Order: sequence, then structure tokens, then C-alpha cells
Amino acid sequence: MALSFLYRAFCRVLQLVRLIGRRDTDLAIEVVLLRHEVAVLRRQVQRPALELPDRAVLAGLARLLPRRRLGRFFVQPATLLRWHRDLVAQRWTYPHGRPGRPSTARGTTALVLRLAKENPTWGYRRIHGELATMGIVIAASSVWAISKRHGVDPSPRRLGPTWAEFLAAQAKGLMACDFFHVDTVLLRRLYVLVFIHHDTRLVRIAGITSNPVASWVTQQARNVSMDLADQATPVKFLIRDRDAKFTPSFDAVFAAEGTRIIKSPVRAPRANAICERVIGTLPRECLDRMLILGRRHLETVLVDYVEHYNAHRPHRSLGQRSPAGSDATPPTISHVDVARLRRTDHLGGLIHE
Repeated sequence: MALSFLYRAFCRVLQLVRLIGRRDTDLAIEVVLLRHEVAVLRRQVQRPALELPDRAVLAGLARLLPRRRLGRFFVQPATLLRWHRDLVAQRWTYPHGRPGRPSTARGTTALVLRLAKENPTWGYRRIHGELATMGIVIAASSVWAISKRHGVDPSPRRLGPTWAEFLAAQAKGLMACDFFHVDTVLLRRLYVLVFIHHDTRLVRIAGITSNPVASWVTQQARNVSMDLADQATPVKFLIRDRDAKFTPSFDAVFAAEGTRIIKSPVRAPRANAICERVIGTLPRECLDRMLILGRRHLETVLVDYVEHYNAHRPHRSLGQRSPAGSDATPPTISHVDVARLRRTDHLGGLIHE
């Protein structure tokens, strides 16, 4: 800053010496020309941006001119006074902290949140007392404010399980079922009854028919019920929609095994979202990509695809594991040897594993 000021002041002194050594006529013409250039520049620039050395040079040169001539320059006496006031303010203004109470340290905030998470029965008063035993000085209101700011509910609301924990516990005894149809090449409509477990996401194709009468639906319920009897975890609830294909005899078969039927609301597919998602996956990944000739062809296709779905297809809800291997942890491969990879084709190469 000092060197810049000295350089600019030295340049102006040389210009003054050069003007003094010239004739009066040349000096007058040069002054008129410079005044015109300044007038043109004033019309283009609203407010010039001056640095501190520029202000110092202009303030020094202004002392050499009479006061009556200062009105021609864009730096007015009021501007010089304002610059002086700014310098005084910068000289006598000291940095100060933010008003109000000091902020809580990050470590203290993290400790409050940890105590609230690990001790669901503790309120903010109990957490405040625990902090006092460790020598951490903080107001009880600050503990309450930290908990509220980070979305920590009061202790009575943190006693019970979360929605994720509740749904995960209930999913072990939940199963859903629904019908979907497939149109063959000859425009014959076939109906497929599908079951899915909420916990493991295992899909089970109960049967395929072109005429889903009550006797056929009831027999499929008996077959599924017999298969479920061998499982260690019983099915407590079966979710289905209000389709007329599900007859009272269908519900009676599962009720005899202690399974309660839960009917979804009318026109509410989200109430049975997991089963509806599977019914959307089957056509999207398999059935919509080929022509179905008949019932036996559809059975063969669905058996092959369901085997791929249960034994290989990854699921985000299962940690990218397949339903059949949801309890197993795959080995970790650090270096992949592409030459050793082998591909398994399903459905004539429609699906590659």
C-alpha cells in the first residue's frame, strides 16, 4: 500500500514539473482537453472506485488548489471529510463478539444427543444432571433447546419402538396375496394367484387358471396353508384386496390355521404395496418381454423366473441380498478376475445372472 502511494505521488509530481516548463498556450490547450475528457468519463461512470493510494494522492493535491476550483473535480470537500471519518472509525473501532450468550460447544452438543439416544427414559433434566456429574457446565434450558433443535422427542415419546422397528417385527408374520392376469397369443386370459412374505420377500406362485371359481381358489388356499405349516414362524396376518375371487371359504382355510385376514381399503393399492410391486415386477422384467402361448407355457416361464427372483435377484430392503439368501452374508471380493466370471441364462437368455 505504501509503495503504491509513493509511486502514484511521484508520477503526479513529474507531471506537474513538466507542465510548469511548458508554454502557457500549450498548457491551456492541454487543460481544456483534459477537462473535456473528464466530462466524457463522468457521463459513462456513475461512481468511480478509488483505492486508498488514489484517495491519498487526490487529498494531497486538493490542498494545493484554491477552494473555488475544487468544485470541478469529482472528489468534493464533503468526500474528503467522509474519507476522514472512515479512517477515524477504522482507527477506533475494535472487534467484538456476537451479542447474547455464547454458543454451545460441538462436543457438548454431540454428548447431549448421545445420552438422549442411549437412554430413552431420560428427560432433559436427567441429561443435565448427568452432564453435571462429568463437570460440564451447561444450563438445563440449553439441553432442552439442543434436543428440540435436533428433533429429539421428550422421554415419554422415546420409550416405544420406532416405526421401522415396529414394522420389521410385524413383518415376520405378514403375508400378502393378489391376482394378476396374462393375455396369451390367442387373446385368452389367464389368472395367476401370487403370495409373498413381507419379511423374506419370498414369492410363491399358488396356481394358474382361466376360470378362478370358488372351488379352485379354496384348493389353492389349502395347498399354501399346508406349505406354511412346516415353517417355524407362523403367519399371523394375510393381506388381500376385496376382489370377489377371494371367497369366504378362502378366508376360512387360513382362519383355521390361526391367520387373520386383513382386507385392504377399496381402490387403495398402496395398502398392499409389497404384493402390488411384485405384480408390477413380473410383467416388467419377464412377461411383457415375451409372447405366452398357453397355460403350460406360462407355468414354465413363471417357475423359471420365480426361481431367479427368490434365489438371485437382489432387493434393497434386504441389503441387496436375494430373498432365499437374506440371512447369509456374501463373501467380499477385493480383486475381480473377469476371465473367471461365468454367466447363467434364464428364460432363453432373457435374464442373465
